[in-house]
Order: sequence, then C-alpha cells, then structure tokens
Amino acid sequence: MKNDRDEKTVTRGGTSSTGISRRRILQGGVLAAAALPIDRVKSALPPQEASKPAAAAATDLTGQLARYMVEARDRALPPNVTLEAKHHILDTLGAMVSGSQLKGGEMGIAYARSQGGVPEASVICSNIKTSMINAALANAMCAHGDETDDVELMTHGHPGSSAVPAALAMAEREGRTGLEMLRAVTLGYDVASRFLMALDPELLRGAHRSAEGFGSTFAAVAAAASLAQLDETGMRYALSYAAQQVSGLWSWTMDTQHVEKAFDFAGMGTRNGVTAVTMVQAGFTGVPNVFDCEHNVLEAHSSKPRPAELVKGLGSRYFIAETSIKTFSVGYPIQSPLDAFLILRRENSLRVDNVDRIVVRLPADGAGIVDNSSMPDVNLQYIIAVALVDGAVSFADSHSYKRMKDPQILAVKERVQLIADQKLADPAAPRSGMVEVTLKDGRKVSHFTKFPPGTKENPLNTEGVNTKVRDLMAPVLGADKTAKIIQQINALEDVRNVRELLPLLNV
Repeated sequence: MKNDRDEKTVTRGGTSSTGISRRRILQGGVLAAAALPIDRVKSALPPQEASKPAAAAATDLTGQLARYMVEARDRALPPNVTLEAKHHILDTLGAMVSGSQLKGGEMGIAYARSQGGVPEASVICSNIKTSMINAALANAMCAHGDETDDVELMTHGHPGSSAVPAALAMAEREGRTGLEMLRAVTLGYDVASRFLMALDPELLRGAHRSAEGFGSTFAAVAAAASLAQLDETGMRYALSYAAQQVSGLWSWTMDTQHVEKAFDFAGMGTRNGVTAVTMVQAGFTGVPNVFDCEHNVLEAHSSKPRPAELVKGLGSRYFIAETSIKTFSVGYPIQSPLDAFLILRRENSLRVDNVDRIVVRLPADGAGIVDNSSMPDVNLQYIIAVALVDGAVSFADSHSYKRMKDPQILAVKERVQLIADQKLADPAAPRSGMVEVTLKDGRKVSHFTKFPPGTKENPLNTEGVNTKVRDLMAPVLGADKTAKIIQQINALEDVRNVRELLPLLNV
C-alpha cells in the first residue's frame, strides 16, 4: 500500500512533487547512454568525471554503484534473501534491546538525551525522540553494546549493527514501509561488504586500521540513502561524504569496558553514514566519483586495492545471506570453541571434578583477541570455565565482571589453555575452533567445530533466531511486546509504516 510519500522523490537538493520521478528520468538517461559513443557518455557525466580518460570514464565504478543503489529500492529480492534479511533485522533488534541495558548502550542513550535535537527519530528502550543522527548513534551503540550482533566473516565487518539502526532512524523520519526497510538494510550489507572486499580487510588490519569501523560507515550510508530515495547524483555525493568520514583503528582491542568498542564498531559509522545522507538531502554537493578520482578512497586506504570487488556480483550475490548470526553472546572467535566444548561436555558428562585440562586451538588472529581479555564476553578462558561449571553460558554471565572474580571460576580458568594454531588459518573457515579435554582418568576427547551455528554453512532457522531474540528481549520489553515485535519483523514486508514498530521497542 502506498504511503504519503509515494508521489515524491527526494533528490540531492530536497523533495520534488512534480509527479514525475527524477530517478526514472535519470535511469532512462543512463540506459540511453549505454548505447552511445564514449564521447557522448562522457558529456552526460559530471564535469570532474568527464575530464578523465575515456577508459576510466567508461568504468565509472562510483556511477555503477550509485545506479545500483537507486535501483535496489525497487528491486525484488530473492525469497531466501528476504528471509535472511528478516532474520538479521530481528537479530540486530535483539542485540539493540539487550545492549541498551549494558554500559555501552546506556552511555549512548544518555548521550542522546543530553543532546536534545529536533524530534525526528526514537531511541529504543527509552522515551527519547531526537534528531535522526543522535538516534542512529545511540541505537547503534546499543546494537554493539555487547557481542550479540552479527558478523560477516570474510570482511570482519559487523554490518547489522550499523545498517539496521541507520535504516530504522531514516525509515521512521521518512515514514517508509517495512518492505523499503528490508531492501535498504540488504543494500547496507552489500555496500559495506563490497567496500571492505575492495580494500582487502587483511591489508587494513595490517595497517593498524579497523575493518569493522570502515565497514560500518558504508553500511549506514547505503541503508539511509536508499530510504531517503536519493537520485544517482545524490548517491554519488553521499558516498563521497561517507568516504571522507570513514575511519577506525585496531586499537579497539585495548578497550576494557566495551564502551569505545560500541562506538568504534557501530556508533561512529552509523552517525557518519546518516550524517552524509542528511547533508545531501539538505543540498550539499560533493565529489561525484570518490572511488575513481585521483586520490580516491580505495587508493587512500589500501596498498593493494581491488576496485572490481566494489561492483562484483551486484544483484546476484547478497552479503546479508552470507553474514553469520551469533548463537552465543560472546566474541565471535569464541563461538566455535564454545560450541565444540558444550558438545564434548554433553556427550562425555564432563564436570569440574573429572576434567583435568582443556586445550583450545584457534586461528592466530582470533586467539589474540580473546586471550584473557579484560571483558568477560571476549575472554575465552572465562567463558569456557563458566561452560564447564554451569553447562551453559547465560547472557548475564557472559557480561558479569563479578563472576570473573569468583574463586571457583578462577580455579577452573587455570585449567584452560589457549593456543594460536596457524594450521587453523583457513580463509574458507576463518573462525573454526578445536577443543581437546583431558580427563583426570587420562582419557582425551576432542571436537572440531569448523562452522559454528549461525554461519551460512550451518544456518539458524526462523525458530532458532526467534528463540535467541526472545531470550534477549523479554527481560527488557516483557513477553507481550517481545512476541509482537518478533511477529512483526517476521512479516516485515507487510508493515505499512515502520513507525508502527517503534512503540514496541520502547519501555
């Protein structure tokens, strides 16, 4: 059903209500240009683009991506991608609600409250309505307030914690439908992941930069730009403003309280992305070819950029269907070993009194992140110790600094050894885990988890996602609201206006 903005098209300079879609005019021009000689194609480009050599202008990666971003808001998604998009949106909302009760989320909400602002969008789990930028920042910090949000393993990005808060804020301000939000979030995952693939996330980390921070800005700008219904020129400018703001250092590993990490992974990039879109909506002009021009963003941030990755598989490969949902509320390198250990515990009746030693082997990069971290949900030895004592790891225990000091847990931790094993460095399975347990009677049992539950190779079904989210949301929102929000997101394509969802997410 049409909403009250169906006859309007938001362009780089504002809103036109002429009844003729500027986007359609532009699309027609692009299609016509495809059949023209290169000199006439160049004449249709912005002046800076037209001045480039013919081969470069013909490539125009920025234009290819911008045009796809325009088209994506009307492009029907394959059924499996639609299902995955609903899973990831619901999963991220669960992370936002549970994260609102943790320090990073609480700080984000308090900051938004202190800023005031034009009441455009809601901060979840509060009574705050503030500017879209402030709301997006706070909600994103809630989304990565702990280790519950999703992760794209090839790029190391956490696209959901930026794409969903950005889309939620823009959809509320603009009065968009659930279907429009589904497509916008899917686009956010695609643009963020392709940007990181074009840079090469391993090279980023090698340069002390954070793939997570870089990806979040582009997840947010794409999702918000789709819902703002920018035309091709507006998309080009928004991408340029996002590129200017993209940042992130790998120093987040030094954070001890998961506050700056919530900002680095999600809050910062979401704020930057929606800021870029609102500036373009306000009429700001910019560089139209930030992926192609001299001093472009790919060359600036990668010693060996792979530009073709930016547009490779657009419209056929959807990164939201490849992104992993976490089963456990712990850092991703712990997902596989925790899964492996719980299987061993169940199959071999492991207990504190019959286990002598536990050896966990992880790929080196993951081991470095979770080796006796000061944060409980990123501390492998602590999580495995709790799993041995309790037979499970609750959300509360995975965030309990108090339990980290418990004498029984400290004693069990001494039996857990973590080894960084280069033999597990497999690009096809970058977050595997091997666990070997030596019992006090001398027996040894082991289990290797190559793909933990929630990966594309071992996916959760709808009920699995619902169960996870129910456990996260119900303690905060109550059973009634939780059941309704799960029902609404599982049928998000039928939601007439995203604003209908907001009362369910507030307390």
